[in-house]
This record gives sequence, C-alpha cells and structure tokens, in this order.
Amino acid sequence: MSCILNIETSTTACSVAISQDGHPIFTKEDLKGPSHATLLGIFIDEALSFVDSRGIPLDAIAVSCGPGSYTGLRIGVSMAKGICYGRDLPLIGLPTLEVLCVPVLLYHELPDDALLCPMIDARRMEVYTALYDRALNSVQEVSAQIIDEQSFLETLEEHPVYFFGNGAAKCRDKIIHRNAHFIEDILPLAKMMFPLAEKAYLANDFKDMAYFEPFYLKEFVAGMPKKLL
Repeated sequence: MSCILNIETSTTACSVAISQDGHPIFTKEDLKGPSHATLLGIFIDEALSFVDSRGIPLDAIAVSCGPGSYTGLRIGVSMAKGICYGRDLPLIGLPTLEVLCVPVLLYHELPDDALLCPMIDARRMEVYTALYDRALNSVQEVSAQIIDEQSFLETLEEHPVYFFGNGAAKCRDKIIHRNAHFIEDILPLAKMMFPLAEKAYLANDFKDMAYFEPFYLKEFVAGMPKKLL
C-alpha cells in the first residue's frame, strides 16, 4: 500500500496529483501557464487537505526533476523538498523525459521495435531529448541537441521512432523519414507519474534531499541557457 503526492512543473503546465497503489485519487492541473509560483502552493494545499481530511497517510513525494524550465523545476523541487522535510517523507525524483513517455506507452499502439523520443523545447532548434525502447530502457542518454536534417538518421534507418513533447512540433520540417512519427498534445503531467513513482517507491529508490538537484544544474547548465521558459 502506498500513497504518493506527485508534482510536475518542468514545462508551462503546472500539475499535482495523488496516487494510491498506482491509481489516481486526486488531480489538479493548469495548462495555461507558466503559473507555477502562483498555483503550485494552492494545488498542493488542496492535495494535502484531501488526504488529511480522509485520514490517508502519505508515504512519499514524487517530483519531476527535469530537464525543463529552470524556474519551474526550482519551484517544484523546492516545494517537494519542503513537504518531505515537514512531514518526514522520502523523496522520489523522476526524469521528465520518462514521464513524457508514459501517456504514449499507455494510450498509443506501437510496434515492438519502436523507439520513443520525447523532446522538451530549449528555444531555437535546440531540444532536450533521449531515446527509450518500449520498456523505458535507455537507448540514447539524455542530452541537449540542435536538431537538423541529419538528426536521428541512423536510428531511423533501423527503427520506427515516435517524437513527442513540446519540442517535437518544431522538428517536423527537419526530421523527414518514413520511420519518423509525431504524436501531438503529449505533456508531462503529474497524473502520468503514477507508474514510475510506484515503481520507485517499491524499489526504495529515494533521493538524498541534502544533495538532490534538478537535472539542469548538473548535466546541462554549462552548455545551455539556464532560463528556458
């Protein structure tokens, strides 16, 4: 039995959700943002009131930890850490690109050899991206890339690749191949964190809050602009 509060603020969408044994019991989201500084605290207060009023103990806090918006990630991770410290709960950090893959895996039919390529916009023709197979095994590590006509060509010769996320639309004119497929309207949302958060909780895969930082601070800040959104 587990009850996990999930927080997602990596893009312009702001969302909070509570899962119990991997199933949703509370969801609150705003897709018009960015409005994280204004709305995230309100959403979290409502979520905590929901579980407290029903006597449901929280077991962990999960936060989407990037790559993504510098400001959004800072707000989300700081809020998640504060709740963990205040309620003595473990922290789960979930890569945003993996969170993006969840709705594609759940709601789209994919061939067995398909690869998933989530993309988060980093301005101009730059994106944060990675490649995963259908089991979410990493095929290509998370990186910041400038997309051009040569991007992913070798992979596309061998596999159908599904591109999605808020960085994918601008790549349509560059990535032209019979094996390139684009899926629209895929957002990283807290309600899509449930399977990954539950898996991490069962594996006791928790973060050390004293040292945990969003991805942008370590992997990308040297080569990419800090403020992306």
